[in-house]
This record gives sequence, C-alpha cells and structure tokens, in this order.
Amino acid sequence: MSLLGSIVSKILHPFGGGTADAAPNAGSGGQAGTSTPSTSAPGSAGGSEPVDVAAVLTGLAEKNPQTLDWRHSIVDLMKLLGLDSGLAARKQLADELHYTGDKDDSASMNIWLHKQVMQKLAENGGKVPDDLKH
Repeated sequence: MSLLGSIVSKILHPFGGGTADAAPNAGSGGQAGTSTPSTSAPGSAGGSEPVDVAAVLTGLAEKNPQTLDWRHSIVDLMKLLGLDSGLAARKQLADELHYTGDKDDSASMNIWLHKQVMQKLAENGGKVPDDLKH
C-alpha cells in the first residue's frame, strides 16, 4: 500500500472497516491543490456519513503521550498515525503526490504535503474542516 493509502486508511477506516485506494491523481502536480477524487467509492463502506477527520485525529492525539501538532505539521500527523515521518518517507509521499517543488526545501514541501493530504482525505470521503484544506 502506498504511504498516502496508509494515511487515508488509518484515518478513514481506523478499524479496518473498508479499504482506501487513495491513489494520487497524475494531474495534481505543482503547487496547485486541485485534483479529482481518486477512488471509485468515496466515503465509508455502506454509504454511511463521512468520517470526521478532525475528530478522529483529535481522539488519537488525546491518547498519544507526545504533544503533536497534526493540524499544521505533516511530520506530527505521520507520527500520530504511527508512520515513518523521516525525510525519506516524506519525499516518498511527495513523489506519490507528484510534488514538483524542491524536495531539499523541506519546509515548503512539508506545508504542501499537509495541504495535499488533507485534500486527499476530503476527496476520499473524509469531512475535513475548511481551515485544514487551504
């Protein structure tokens, strides 16, 4: 499973109740955050209500001994989900999302990655607060 697929799956299907085939859209390169949904069946299995992404992540953060700023940091978001948050993993995620910026400028890449991940969660059936999508 791709790194993006792991992120989407852990947030939208935390109990394994479905699959998230989140595949990056080939047209989502550059700094633009516009792309189309990449799954054939967005939302949770069975057509139930969208998953409240902020509620899921806040719940995980409350149980985590570390103070993680998942709302602003892709590193902290990945740590919260139990994923490798190292530079190599973030570069892999950037490749999956077709990042065209300078991967050696990790600050700019991290900001872009966080926005793209939130957008992908929304596209795959997650309810993402507006302030996290922009």
